[in-house]
Amino acid sequence: MGRQPCCDNIGLKRGPWKIEEDHKLMNFILNNGIQCWRLVPKLAGLMRCGKSCRLRWINYLRPDLKRGALTEAEEDIIIKLHSHLGNRWSKIAAHFPGRTDNEIKNHWNTRIKKKLKFLGIDPLTHKPIEQNDDIKQQVSVEIDENVKELAEKTLDYPREQQNIQNSTSSSSLNESLDVGSSSEIFQNSHTLDMYNPGVEDPFQNWIGSPIHWDLFDNLEDNFL
Repeated sequence: MGRQPCCDNIGLKRGPWKIEEDHKLMNFILNNGIQCWRLVPKLAGLMRCGKSCRLRWINYLRPDLKRGALTEAEEDIIIKLHSHLGNRWSKIAAHFPGRTDNEIKNHWNTRIKKKLKFLGIDPLTHKPIEQNDDIKQQVSVEIDENVKELAEKTLDYPREQQNIQNSTSSSSLNESLDVGSSSEIFQNSHTLDMYNPGVEDPFQNWIGSPIHWDLFDNLEDNFL
């Protein structure tokens, strides 16, 4: 469960405060003190929210409120505190009696931050902006080198593939040439065997055999 609202918003006034409302709030707090901000509007006769009365008193109506622009000495203290505390405006305002956290925050955003940027200092890190630029430039150079190396590898990849394909095609061509030459040698050797007179032919040996011719002579005598 969340925190209950300080009062009912029905029938309450909003917007800028009037002088009569400021007098009622100041007179009540100076005479009675601050007991509970939820009860202050009803006891003071104001149709305002308790939170609105609290902010109006702290930021505009309290007697110890210090008015006027911040000095350069105060700005230097704010810069030192901000480098250690960051945007903890309530803790920073605690070092300036009479100043509100809202006032210091507005002064930081409207004046001090622009002043630091003009002097070349980063308002967030309180370091010179040139160092950040050098770091960014170094990172960009490293990224460019990596991209260049990747591009060179990408360009060399088709060349390597082409060399592999060329070597593969040349090896296959040599293999085909070897197979063709071996087949031609086999055919040539077979042709030479058929037409070489120095090689013995079984049919010629059979014709030249005297036994076979005697058989033919016997057959001729039978037919005659």
